[in-house]
Amino acid sequence: MPRIAFFLALFLLIAGPAGARTVTDATGRVQTIPDSVERVICSGSGCLRLLTYLQAQGLAVAVDDIEAKANRFDARPYALANPQFKAMPIFGQFRGQDNPELILTLEPQPQVIFKTFATMGHDPVELQAKTGLPVIVLDAGDLGAARESFYASLRLMGVVVGRHERAEQLIAYFDALIADLAARTAGIQDRPSAYLGGVAYKGPHGFQSTEPGYPPFAFVGARNLAHEQGGAARDVSTTSVAKEQIVVWDPDYLFLDLSTLQMGKEAGGLHELRTDPAYATLTAVRERRVFGVLPYNWYAQNYESILANAYFVGKTLYPDRFVDIDPAAKADEIYAFIVGRPVFGAMNEAFGNMAYTRIPVR
Repeated sequence: MPRIAFFLALFLLIAGPAGARTVTDATGRVQTIPDSVERVICSGSGCLRLLTYLQAQGLAVAVDDIEAKANRFDARPYALANPQFKAMPIFGQFRGQDNPELILTLEPQPQVIFKTFATMGHDPVELQAKTGLPVIVLDAGDLGAARESFYASLRLMGVVVGRHERAEQLIAYFDALIADLAARTAGIQDRPSAYLGGVAYKGPHGFQSTEPGYPPFAFVGARNLAHEQGGAARDVSTTSVAKEQIVVWDPDYLFLDLSTLQMGKEAGGLHELRTDPAYATLTAVRERRVFGVLPYNWYAQNYESILANAYFVGKTLYPDRFVDIDPAAKADEIYAFIVGRPVFGAMNEAFGNMAYTRIPVR
């Protein structure tokens, strides 16, 4: 090979093909992608949610099968705001169970595959080898200790699909709401105790299922008894508390994650509160301080519902600090900005209009 041709080939190998650029994903893998990415698919729990947050859902050429499933209950605002997802081509099963053969038959072909929760489902390296497409792994993070990971994923996806300005708008919005919640509840000395029951984790659970680190409680400084008195359980996302322990704690306020309603009328947290003699002894039950909150842990975390719930919890526990807040209207304001549509009413109706209201249990 002539010397000039050799160095030209070497340059192209290092620089990548014309019209390409490189990005580094959450696993540290360097990926070569087109300068302009206009067609993608999103694999894994919550991945399509992030694309929707960036107002780039129109770039998706296919979806996983959870989007096509009919369900009386649905607590995913991004999906409610985009009913067109139900009619789109399917590239695999939910939770990252991708089908490379289906992906290769898609028309048009995606240019990039985004993937969350990469240790679940199809291995991203193997998926990339089978499809020949760059697989960019994202760390879903959360709004707590892993907030920066969540923000980094928004920024990375935003860079890939040309929505970096929208990513920064989202991050500023999340930070502003969290700061507002902290400011409203600062300096409160006498804080009532609270317990959240019925938390979902890979499916619905009863009233003993709770979350010691429940973000809406954390954002308004609520006394989450499962965190304060949970010992080692404080470091896990979800846990089950013995019914006898809930009775001993006797929380001032009870909140019910409405995902528990999926268990049916004869089961779940609401049924237990209404029929179990042990729960009848709780002060919050006797004094009608039981309230419904929207599910947020639904195909990974719905960050917008976390924030909406936080405003309702704050209004319930410290009404004088939230006089100007109508929780339902605030929820729709949050949903409209983050997913593009005010979907509180539709979601609340699916859960029996029990969100952000007192729930009669006796």
